[in-house]
Amino acid sequence: MIKSQIIILQQAQQYLESVTEEQYTEVIAPFFMSSAGAHMRHILDHYYSIINGLKEGLIDYDKRSRGGTIETKLTAAKGAISEISDFLNKLSNDDLQQTVKLSTEISVEDKNVAIVDTTVAREIIFAGSHTVHHLATIKHIAQMQDIEVDKGLGIAPATATFLRAG
Repeated sequence: MIKSQIIILQQAQQYLESVTEEQYTEVIAPFFMSSAGAHMRHILDHYYSIINGLKEGLIDYDKRSRGGTIETKLTAAKGAISEISDFLNKLSNDDLQQTVKLSTEISVEDKNVAIVDTTVAREIIFAGSHTVHHLATIKHIAQMQDIEVDKGLGIAPATATFLRAG
């Protein structure tokens, strides 16, 4: 499981290697409301929510940085990916099976927060799936900028399996 997470993060890293900072921060309105950098920051915020949540005993995806250098500086995003990869590589099977509390807002009509039990493994799987989803959006942004990216960027694992069988 950790290896698959690292591969997903390597795809993000490869994207970062293929763009300029101007391309990374460009908002292509009206097609997109956010830059690729904003999507990358959002991706990495979720991993940091897990890292910080393990220290605090509560994972809270709603505590995000929203903005900052990861969103605007390629070197910051690359450094964050390296830091997150190091964290993931250090997790043991016991760490993955650890139960932890998860807090998340669940309503778009009013503030309604649910707190549930989960495991570290389940949340890392979620972060990977969430990452793939946002990498697909980043891929579309890059395509509109005429940037060539890996054809597998943003392809979900089950979709990749389906395509290999075809």
